[in-house]
Amino acid sequence: MAGEITETGELYSPYVGLVYMFNLIVGTGALTMPKAFATAGWLVSLVLLVFLGFMSFVTTTFVMEAMAAANAQLRWKRMENHQEEEDDDSSTASDSDVLVQDSYERAEKRPILSVQRRGPSNLFEITDRVEMGQMASMFFNKVGVNLFYFCIIIYLYGDLAIYAAAVPFSLMQVTCSTAGNDSCGVEADTRYNDTDLCWGPLRRVDAYRIYLAVFTLLLGPFTFFDVQKTKYLQILTSLMRWIAFAIMIVLALVRIGYGHAEGHPPLADFSGVRNLFGVCVYSFMCQHSLPSLITPVSSKRHLTRLVLLDYVLILAFYGLLSFTAIFCFRGDSLMDMYTLNFARCDVVGLATVRFFLGLFPVFTISTNFPIIAVTLRNNWKTLFHREGGMYPWVVDRVVFPTITLVPPVLVAFCTHDLESLVGITGAYAGTGIQYIIPAFLVYLCRKDTQLAFGYGTVNKHRSPFRHTFWVGFVLLWAFSCFFFVTANIVLSETKV
Repeated sequence: MAGEITETGELYSPYVGLVYMFNLIVGTGALTMPKAFATAGWLVSLVLLVFLGFMSFVTTTFVMEAMAAANAQLRWKRMENHQEEEDDDSSTASDSDVLVQDSYERAEKRPILSVQRRGPSNLFEITDRVEMGQMASMFFNKVGVNLFYFCIIIYLYGDLAIYAAAVPFSLMQVTCSTAGNDSCGVEADTRYNDTDLCWGPLRRVDAYRIYLAVFTLLLGPFTFFDVQKTKYLQILTSLMRWIAFAIMIVLALVRIGYGHAEGHPPLADFSGVRNLFGVCVYSFMCQHSLPSLITPVSSKRHLTRLVLLDYVLILAFYGLLSFTAIFCFRGDSLMDMYTLNFARCDVVGLATVRFFLGLFPVFTISTNFPIIAVTLRNNWKTLFHREGGMYPWVVDRVVFPTITLVPPVLVAFCTHDLESLVGITGAYAGTGIQYIIPAFLVYLCRKDTQLAFGYGTVNKHRSPFRHTFWVGFVLLWAFSCFFFVTANIVLSETKV
């Protein structure tokens, strides 16, 4: 069933999968992190960053364990169906039918671990791509399934709308500033109106919508295929990502080394913790796309170690980028999009480097957009799927990709001011996807596995955090996150 819903596709090596995950996690959150570090203080920021990275790693291992358990149940179900077909073929008398039924009922009542040894040795191998929506259908009740889809669809649509708006907005900022001879200095207090002219009679908002149309035409078709179609694009842009991070870190270190450092960040400023928390939640979000990334990995023997390596690399980059930024630039001069701090001639003399860093958000977001879109499309397909049914070609290849792509593009066409959308979808739905859903998935899949396969069954992809304490701890942390986000909204409204 899983193979019919979302095909595994072409396999790739574990290190290509590591590149995919690095690209997915390191998105726009990385570019807003230096500003958040400066406002919250370097010690508080470091502690919270490491802790949130650890929590994200814990829930990532939860999702992988749930994926393996779901594969085991689907595989065993196929084995049972195949055995029933063979028994039906060999039955020629009513007495035989009764015996088959009796043996089937006995098999249903006893743990199938006792007969598992006659089947495949690796029931828990992750070979079928089981999206989070299908896992929710397998392990949650009806209310839980509906809440899951409500949460993930809001988040993914919001994510795609943010991506669809951010790329053309960045292009508009760079090209329209260039047209106005403003490319050599972007000040923190610079404000533009959408009605300001960009090129000749063309307004800035017109340029934005042209870029949005080009963005949709170039990346939208990937929604109609699989994430593997972007493999070489992912590898290329990953290289660009490492180069961009390295340039920003080196340039900041050079300025510090030459005595041009302007930053004197505080040790701790708890007034900035709420904003830092929101940025960090975005900076470690990947759980919703794990089935699309993990399943095609050819060798999963050391999967958990590779994921841990990915998180260590990401933490190292986040730390280097943020610490060099807050000591290089004054806290009040750091911009929300860190790359804009390198658009000044006194910081970067080479125009090519200034343009490369200014367009870096375009590279980052463009590689994430197809992965997120494919994930949302597959969850739509799983939501409406019925046992034993298959979609017509038009519905499968046209309708589902279209309802995935059109709404976020329409939102981005109407506005590029998505601050309120980011705050609600990311903080609430994002916390649910990163913490609450993985915790309940792993808890319920463990119970189902014990009931179906016996208490001695070992999931080869089980999380290192297998004690129930960790499930409770993640849920407690999630509710604490809801409290902080709600307090942030209330305090912000009170100040207004």
